[in-house]
Amino acid sequence: MNDLYLRGLGFAPTDPAQSASRPPFSAAWRYQHDQLAQDGSRLFIEHPFGVDRCRLSALAAPLDAHDVFADMPLDDRKALETAMAAFYVAHGGVGATADVFEPHQFLPYRRQR
Repeated sequence: MNDLYLRGLGFAPTDPAQSASRPPFSAAWRYQHDQLAQDGSRLFIEHPFGVDRCRLSALAAPLDAHDVFADMPLDDRKALETAMAAFYVAHGGVGATADVFEPHQFLPYRRQR
């Protein structure tokens, strides 16, 4: 899986800002789907640092195994698309478009023009 493929499925990075502290895409990533489920649940996909698998969850950073909806190898696109469809079926179907998170850019030492 790559960034272009995930964006094509409707996912967007939870932290779109690039920074030196962020691991490279091949090491770890976390995305959120742009469509909510009918019951208001959000769909996240995550590739944890150092693990060669990805997982779907309704939580941005699931810590417990029961919070993970599906777990699959990184290169199994068919399993991902099947798990996404099953998630939406389990939550009543596809709902409204999720709000886009826009972080506040507080720059205290920057002059206003």
